[in-house]
Order: sequence, then structure tokens, then C-alpha cells
Amino acid sequence: MRLILMGTGPFAVPSFDAIRTQGHEIICVVTRPSVASSGKKVPPVSPVRQWASDHDLSIFDPISINDPATIQWLVSLHADLMVVCDYGQILSKAALATTGLGGINLHGSLLPRHRGAAPVQWSILAGDARTGVSIIHMTPTLDGGPILHQSATDIGNTEDSEQLEARLSQIGVESTLASIALLETKASLTECSNLGLRQDKALATKAPRLAKEDGELNCHYPVQYLDRLIRGLQPWPSTFAHAHFPDGKSIRILIPKAMPVICNLAAADVSPGDLIYGDTLTQLQSQEPRLLGHSLCAVAIDGVLAIPIVQPAGKRLMLADEFLRGYSRLAWIRLISMEGSHRLLNQMCQIP
Repeated sequence: MRLILMGTGPFAVPSFDAIRTQGHEIICVVTRPSVASSGKKVPPVSPVRQWASDHDLSIFDPISINDPATIQWLVSLHADLMVVCDYGQILSKAALATTGLGGINLHGSLLPRHRGAAPVQWSILAGDARTGVSIIHMTPTLDGGPILHQSATDIGNTEDSEQLEARLSQIGVESTLASIALLETKASLTECSNLGLRQDKALATKAPRLAKEDGELNCHYPVQYLDRLIRGLQPWPSTFAHAHFPDGKSIRILIPKAMPVICNLAAADVSPGDLIYGDTLTQLQSQEPRLLGHSLCAVAIDGVLAIPIVQPAGKRLMLADEFLRGYSRLAWIRLISMEGSHRLLNQMCQIP
């Protein structure tokens, strides 16, 4: 078939590359325009743009896919189908009507759960045991089209969003190729009208785009939610905290990984947000064996987060022991935050 591929991020690349090897004609690869990050002169090259360039494919990067001039250009291509994944724009009814068979979309969740821009992250944030990929025949409703194919997988207990997304991108290849093969047997959009499983709107949940401030660690929550926050927001926006010291100074630290340990610290003189280390941690380890083997922990309301690695602002990633060599002499270090003030964690606690 004559195909238009639309994508920007890394999630699309494995499926797009599989399509390239199947003998279909890739008329054009449509991707988002390159935008320089603040303070940088040269914009980063998106994974799909790099992939298309590596294979000498035609690249088009309109500011808006729904602009009348862009739609006119799409019509002129006389494509059979558009394959969309991790593109970053919602296609209008007019845009979807520019190809003979409309468009299909590879989505990183088991729809109708987690419709939106960050389905992989929200699968972890919500505490789902399983997730997967869905191929839908696209409609103007965000991720609301009929489901053509799904593949499911378990989420690992320690798996973060970066790891899960990489796995799902590979799982999505089979679903993408199977859906293209299904549509290849149809002659028009009319023949596609009864394809797929209609989504139950009552089961739909939202997976909105995340913000940088969502990554601030607030220890006034149960450790299971803090664990999900850290894994769900890796690698972006990542989880960070402001460590405050007795002399009034503070530093910003990134916490890309932690282990939740549920334990009773009621008898200890600690509060949510306190970092425990050195003699204080040694004493607690004699009373609570689950803390053995850890050198730096952050106190939550029902246990601790054992922190193996941190990255102080402006410095490299380092093991907790190395970080403590510079700060263990201090009487205390605290991650100060207000109880109940974290927007994302409040939302996570309410997800069924």
C-alpha cells in the first residue's frame, strides 16, 4: 500500500522500521517541527526524523497537520493509509479523510484505559499490573476509535517508564503489521466502518501530559505511591527534591531510582521528609531488618524510600555512599514539603 507515516518520538521507530521492510511504499514521513530547548541554539533531532533521514525517506514537518494547506498537500499524495504513532498532534476529521482508508494509531496502553499523551507513564502511576498496546482505526475523538488489535504484557515491579516504553514499542510491531494487513483487504473507508471493537466510554481514563513540577518528591504520602511516582516519571521529568541543611542552605537533587520499604517507624524520632543515614540508620536497622543493606533512606508516612543513587544539581549521578561522604557529618538533612500539596500524587491516590 501507499502509506504516510506520522510520528515524532522513539515509540514509533520499531513499527515504522518494520513497515519499511514489508514492501509497502512509504510516500512521506510526517513529524513535528524541530524546536530548540531553552538555552540551546541547535534543536535536538527527534528519533523519527533521524530514522527517516537514515533511510533517505521524504520528511515533512508542518506546524499544524490540520492547516488547510497541509490537508490539501496530503490529498495530493493519494495515499491509501496513514500510520500514526507518538506524533504529538490530534488529527481533524478533514485530515483523516485525506487517505483512502483513513488512519490507524499505535497507542501505548490497553484502551480505553489511559487515553492521552502519556499512557505508558500513567500505567505505572496508576499502579496497573498489566498494560499493552492498542491499534485503533482513528476518529477525531482522542484515542477513541474502534480497536483493531491489542497485545498485553505484565508491568515489572521495578520497571520504570523508559524501560516499559522500550518493551511496548517492540510489542507494538506485530499489532501494527496485523492492522495494516487487515486494512489492505478493504477498498474504501465505507468498507472499514464495521471493523474493530468499539470502546466503552464508561471505562475510559485520562493520561494527560505531565509537567516538570509533577516530579517534586513529597514524602507525606505512602511509599507505594512515591515508588510509582519515581518509576513513572523516569526519565522525564524525573523526580527531584530540595535537600535542606542545618546551616540554612539547600540543594536540588534528582532521585531517579528508589526502593519502597513499608515499615513502622513510630518509635523513632523521625518525620516524613527526613533523610536517615549514618548512626541513625544503623540504630533503626537493628530494630527493622528490612532496612539492612541501605545507606540512605527518605522517611514517608508508612515506611521509607531506600535511595541507592542521587544526582545533586550541576553534578554527575553518584551512589548514595558517595553523596553522604560530603554530608553525613550533618546532624540532619530534610526534604521539606507540605502535607497534601502534591497535585499528581493526590490524583494518583484517587485512581481506581
